[in-house]
Amino acid sequence: MIVKSFDIKKNIINNKFFLFYGENQGYKSQVIDEEFKKNAESVYLYEENEILSNKENFFTSLLSKSFFENEKLVLVNRATDKIKEMVEEIIEKNIDGVVLILNSNSLEKKSKLRALFEKSKLAVCVPFYEDNNQTLSAIIRQFFRDNKISISQQVINLIVGRCRGDRQNLNNELEKIKSYAQNKNKIEIQDILKLTNLAENYSVSELVDNCLSKNKNKTINILNENNYSSEDCVLITRTLLMKTKKLAKLSKEYMRIKNLDATIAGFKPPIFWKDKEAVKQQIKGWSYSKIEKLTYEINEIELLIKRYPQNSINILSDFIIEKTSSVSN
Repeated sequence: MIVKSFDIKKNIINNKFFLFYGENQGYKSQVIDEEFKKNAESVYLYEENEILSNKENFFTSLLSKSFFENEKLVLVNRATDKIKEMVEEIIEKNIDGVVLILNSNSLEKKSKLRALFEKSKLAVCVPFYEDNNQTLSAIIRQFFRDNKISISQQVINLIVGRCRGDRQNLNNELEKIKSYAQNKNKIEIQDILKLTNLAENYSVSELVDNCLSKNKNKTINILNENNYSSEDCVLITRTLLMKTKKLAKLSKEYMRIKNLDATIAGFKPPIFWKDKEAVKQQIKGWSYSKIEKLTYEINEIELLIKRYPQNSINILSDFIIEKTSSVSN
């Protein structure tokens, strides 16, 4: 059966088999810690690969219990359709005293594992979608309300931006703030700037994607938030070149069939669903002739970076901002 993430608590008592899928790992971890681990005498953590390589040992571990174990929690990370048949057998056996949670990344509708949990009356399928800014803002407001600390909307926006959509990162930052604010009734933006870290360095891929999508403000923000080295600059130019060549192929196909959705749907290797909107924006923002020109310019910039490594960051930053600001098509 399918259950919403906020309704999990209602379904824990009567169910023992759970599939958590989606990219919101922070929310999954929170639910597992707060709703499952606290009630389990023992917790066993597995990777799918180690289970598939030794199925007999895994079943033995499920069936065996120590004298002190009333309930065993079994967590399987990175679960895919490969484990579907084993899971069917486990559900059929309905082993007493075992709660099984499969943790998967995004699963398509045609996933056999997802279909098994959605259709079974004995199992629960829970999608964990990424948090949006509104959800994270609500969590932050409730946190400060519970701790009787006054904050501004500017502070809330800063914390949301720094956790980058990851609830686990947000919870970590809020814990730091809670420790700092034990004897305070108000938090200023200067305090947050000192206390919080950027959740993680923006990936090179994200920088390049925003540049090609001509998201100027986001691109500048990524450049400002990261302390890139000269070696990073070479990696960025290589990534930019690779994605530009891919964009050239997409643009050429789009010119041929004149259908944006069909161009993206038919591209090989397939474009991940999360990237489709960004790719659409990139195709609209660059004509094929300008993409060809950009390819030559990237090669020239890489030569400049290697020739003047002491100025590589400035050279690359100026180039990226210039391309982000260029007129579409």
